[in-house]
Amino acid sequence: MNIYKLIGRNLEITDAMRSYAEEKLSKLNRFSGRIDEDAAAKVVMSYATGNKIAEPAKVEVQLNVPDGIVRAEESGQDTYAAIDKVVDRLERQLKRFKSRMIARRSVETPQPEEPETQFKEPAIVRTKRHVLRPMSPEDAAMQMEALGHSFYVFRNAETEDVNVIYLRLDGDYGLIEPSG
Repeated sequence: MNIYKLIGRNLEITDAMRSYAEEKLSKLNRFSGRIDEDAAAKVVMSYATGNKIAEPAKVEVQLNVPDGIVRAEESGQDTYAAIDKVVDRLERQLKRFKSRMIARRSVETPQPEEPETQFKEPAIVRTKRHVLRPMSPEDAAMQMEALGHSFYVFRNAETEDVNVIYLRLDGDYGLIEPSG
C-alpha cells in the first residue's frame, strides 16, 4: 500500500518512521480490493507534550474504502508501538468490513437458477369436495368400483371414524382406519 498522506504533529517524521509505517501498513494489502487506491491511507502521527501523559505517541490512520472509510487511532509509549497497535486494530476492522460486504453481496446476488429438468415437483392441480356418508366397508368398495377410482374415503357406519378403502396391486382391497 502506498501511503497517500503522512502528517506529523508536534513531531518530525523521520525516514525510519516512514519506512516502519509503510512496512506495517503493507500488511493490509490483502484487503486492497476494499481500499481505494487513489487515497489509500492518511496517517497522522503526533506526540503529546507534557510529563503526565502515560502514552504520549499517537497514530491515526484513515483508509478510504467503497461506501465509506475505516479509521483507527491508538497511543503508545513511542510512535512504533502506536503504529503496531493501530495496524492490528485496522486489520480487525477490515476483516469485519470484508465479512459484512461478502454477506451483503450474497444477499443481493440472485442465486443461479437450476436448469429445468424434465421432472417437475408434484402440485395440487384439482380440489374435490366429498360428502362423507356413513356406510360399511363393503358398500364403500362397491362405490369405489362404480366410480372407477383406486380409493374411496368414507365414514364407517360402525365406528363413525373416517376410513379409506383402496385397491391393492394384487386385486384385493385394503382398509385404512385411524388409530389413537
